[in-house]
Amino acid sequence: MTTTQPDTSLSRPPRWAVRAAQAAALVTLPSGVWRLLLAAGFTAGYTEAGYEAMGFTGWGAVYVVALTVGGELLALLTLGLVRPWGEVLPRWVPLVGGRRPNPRAVTVTASLGAVALTLVLTQFAFWWAFPHPDMTPFGSTIAGILYLPMVAWGPLLAAVALDHHRRHRAAGL
Repeated sequence: MTTTQPDTSLSRPPRWAVRAAQAAALVTLPSGVWRLLLAAGFTAGYTEAGYEAMGFTGWGAVYVVALTVGGELLALLTLGLVRPWGEVLPRWVPLVGGRRPNPRAVTVTASLGAVALTLVLTQFAFWWAFPHPDMTPFGSTIAGILYLPMVAWGPLLAAVALDHHRRHRAAGL
């Protein structure tokens, strides 16, 4: 199998797009650390009864860890829109390694992801408007602060996807 080289006609992403991709990769970290604390057995702002009711032990802990790791991996994929490894997939990727992904498919997938993330995560901007009886008041405030950065994930991904589309369209890809 031959390895495709990155297209040299493609312009470099602007600094703002690189920073937006980096920010998108980082906004999931605060809530992820909080969820890992929950999976490790810390109540992390929940009352004892609330922690037990949420089921963060056993398979619940596995789910929370999987959700956190999956979210972090998806957030890191945003970097592929501005890095060379996103133009030609690394050789270690099964079945498609060393190949160039279809830019249109990448843009559409990233755009749909941005819309979905925006729709799902916007609710965290209104965290304090809803009561959280299973949490202590301080814990609820801290959890709200830790989840608030995730509200920016969808818009950041949308901006980077738009830049990806513009650069590929300008290069005729």
